Amino acid sequence: MTRDDRPLGNVANKLLFENELVRVWEMDLAPGERSNLHRHDLPYLLCVLEGSRVDAEIEGSGRVELPVQPGSVFFVPPGATETAINPSGERFREILIELKQASGIGAGFAAANVPAPPIARG
Repeated sequence: MTRDDRPLGNVANKLLFENELVRVWEMDLAPGERSNLHRHDLPYLLCVLEGSRVDAEIEGSGRVELPVQPGSVFFVPPGATETAINPSGERFREILIELKQASGIGAGFAAANVPAPPIARG
């Protein structure tokens, strides 16, 4: 099986809502838990509800450590295949909003209300 035809999971644990414009997910990771390997084909907003850190193992780029706090918001462009990891000792929860009809293609990663900048390792 090649890298491109491996089975991939959903971008989060639970689909909450979907219409022609958006798809809204909840991601809930216990301490030490990892998500399924998944690919982000759409730009999305990540809105943190609980937790202090979430990491992403991004294929071809290594690991990114994201310090977060409740209320942290990230805009993430599409394209990454990754696994989300909760390396902390506390629960991590987010709402992830995929934008199906996004304008502004080419917009880059952006963050608001974060306690520290992301750290890329890899």
